[in-house]
Amino acid sequence: MSTTAPASGHPHTDHRRSTSWLAAPPPAPRLPQDEITARYPRLRFQVFMGIFIGYAGFYLIRNNIPLIAKILLDEGHIDKAGIGLIANSALIAYGLAKFFMAMVSDRSNARYFLPIGLALSALANLVVAFVPAVSGSLAMFAIVMFVNGWFQGMGWPPCGRVLVHWFSTSERGWKTSIWNCAHNVGGMAVGAAAAAGLAITGGAWQAAFWFPALIALGVAALGLWLVRDTPASVGLPPIEEYRDDPDKVDSDTTELETLSTWELVRKHILTNRAMVLLAFANVFVYTLRYGVLTWAPTYLSEVHHVSVTKGIAGFSLFELAGIFGTLACGWISDRIFRGNRSRTGVTFMAGVAAFVVLYWLAPVGTPYWVLMVYLFFIGAFIYGPVMLIGLQALDMSAKHVAGTAAGFTGLFGYVLGATMASSGVGFVAQHYGWGPTFAMLTAFAVVAIVLIALVGPEEKKLIEEHRRRTDERH
Repeated sequence: MSTTAPASGHPHTDHRRSTSWLAAPPPAPRLPQDEITARYPRLRFQVFMGIFIGYAGFYLIRNNIPLIAKILLDEGHIDKAGIGLIANSALIAYGLAKFFMAMVSDRSNARYFLPIGLALSALANLVVAFVPAVSGSLAMFAIVMFVNGWFQGMGWPPCGRVLVHWFSTSERGWKTSIWNCAHNVGGMAVGAAAAAGLAITGGAWQAAFWFPALIALGVAALGLWLVRDTPASVGLPPIEEYRDDPDKVDSDTTELETLSTWELVRKHILTNRAMVLLAFANVFVYTLRYGVLTWAPTYLSEVHHVSVTKGIAGFSLFELAGIFGTLACGWISDRIFRGNRSRTGVTFMAGVAAFVVLYWLAPVGTPYWVLMVYLFFIGAFIYGPVMLIGLQALDMSAKHVAGTAAGFTGLFGYVLGATMASSGVGFVAQHYGWGPTFAMLTAFAVVAIVLIALVGPEEKKLIEEHRRRTDERH
């Protein structure tokens, strides 16, 4: 195993190259300029499709319990409390892993990291489907789904690594917004895959796990074929050089050899005011996202006397709106606000607050289509900041810790925000009614606006520095 010293000349061993076959590959010899010109655009498209399809694949097998919950309840396998426990175990594990696995991902080869995580998650789903001891025990079921959630956390970090290495600052908002639609695509595809599995087996609930898992294994193989770690690993120049577009934050990659993981986290994240503010903002963004989404069918049914079927349609419309909102947010942040993600986030969260209030105060008897319009715009506006906070963490971090920074914001969003949405919002609605519930959600939108706005001055300084360096290069 090679122990070649890093290019910086530092005497320490280059751990990225020597400790593991999973480690990030060293730079390959630079290709001739004519090959660079020909290969760079093609490989950029190739790796983008790899992370788009690969990340969509994770959603095929993320947490399929809600899809077959009614079957499990009818068959007496489990009660509602058990279903909630299993679902939350996967959610909490995912939030934790999104941070802790990101620390590993920042030192690893994205080409291997993503498909390995997807394949291991598929294996966990196959265990649920084919090992009776697991489905027959609530504790075992929850444990396996926790493991599944942990492997799910191996999806986002390598995608973030690819985005910062293959796409430069001035284009990253738009490209990230397109990529972020992968989870909407995967979220829609899992319903079709589970339904196909149930149809094949005559309604056996296990098919909602094993059939999507088999598809996911195929997606993992495709990801391995498409994804490449960094431009340098295949003999291409860094993206900043190729597009003449420097990063907002300088990256000292020798820190990967000289500092421990904990030292990197402490230096670049825990003591970074902007990262902490973004993480707390993400708590309220995710509470709003899941608070409205999860309880939409119930609220529409109880308050507006809408049928369950129409309530579920509202749930689906909310997710569909996310695609339009995410794309619009990425384009606006790049083209209108010229890379200022904070201003974009504040604008979109103000839209969330406005439509949450309209949805809340709509009187009984409001036409169904009007309620759907309100839900559509809540979904369109909230999914922008969902994407944007992760993008800000990537933008405002050094490249060698970008995945960890984004994972840190995701940790807060999923473990605190999503849990608050499912349990906290439900508790307030149960004991105090929908009025106080929506008052709370509106207040959360305001708090998120304040926290994102507080990041603004620091981001503005980075943008001005980026423009100054760009002008100097020209």
